[in-house]
Amino acid sequence: MSITIYTTPSCGYCRVAKDWFRQQGLSYTEYNVAADLKRAEEMQRRSGQMGVPVIDVNGRIVIGFNQSEIEKALHR
Repeated sequence: MSITIYTTPSCGYCRVAKDWFRQQGLSYTEYNVAADLKRAEEMQRRSGQMGVPVIDVNGRIVIGFNQSEIEKALHR
């Protein structure tokens, strides 16, 4: 299982997403796109979005904290 979350420090939905993944016992890699231009460009290229969070679950991109779409991507 590969989970990546593109975030910024001021994003409330990013915090909600990270808390939810922790509550589910799922580990993830976090990239702060406010501090890492390379990751910000990667996020935009992969998602077509500039807003956060952008969540990648096994290659499936979910825009925002959309729990039902995340669960689908996790096959729950």
